[in-house]
Amino acid sequence: MRRVAAPVIDPRRGSSVMVRGQGHVMTRQLTQRGRERRAQLLDIAARQFAEGGYHPTSVAEIVEAAGVGKGVFYWYFESKEALFTEILRDANISLRRRQQAALGNEPDPIRRLELGILATMHWYHEHRYVFNLFQFAQSETEFAAILVESQETSLNDAMRHVKEAMAEGRIRDGDPLFLTQAVIGTTGHLARRFIFDRDDDPDEVAQMASAFILHGLMAQPASVS
Repeated sequence: MRRVAAPVIDPRRGSSVMVRGQGHVMTRQLTQRGRERRAQLLDIAARQFAEGGYHPTSVAEIVEAAGVGKGVFYWYFESKEALFTEILRDANISLRRRQQAALGNEPDPIRRLELGILATMHWYHEHRYVFNLFQFAQSETEFAAILVESQETSLNDAMRHVKEAMAEGRIRDGDPLFLTQAVIGTTGHLARRFIFDRDDDPDEVAQMASAFILHGLMAQPASVS
């Protein structure tokens, strides 16, 4: 039996929405109920996009599943594209929050990398349908900006730990950008192969991923001739 994925949308986000009207942009402040309704629409749409695809899924199908009218939809989102962009943004924020919570105040940069990998695997295990959304977004130019934004944020977050470990001599000298890209790329690929495709245990996947990544990064003791 396939487990029901946890919602990726955080109702605490979205205290306001921006909509365009007659040549200008308006900001609408949302009540608690409004934030919850927005989160509901985002979560329902994310699941429908993941299952049925972005292009085949219509706004009419989304509002029908949510039990609301189109007027409610357009109160929160100016278009289906804007909705999908917000889904991607919320997913990345949710993942980043999980990573930051896992790291806490850990002083050891190597341990922070391990904890970040573990948090990432668990988050993807709970939100497996998000893989389809990210994969689709990579093929569409209109979503390039939000993907670049999220990738840059992830890169900067992880590179701080890599640089600290390198300064301590625990990671071999090299281009920190290259090494960080390797960490993120390897983690993402292993998550897709073993979490999404095979539904493996996230703890085991994280342990193997950390062992592979860190043994490839950590400085080796000098050989004795």
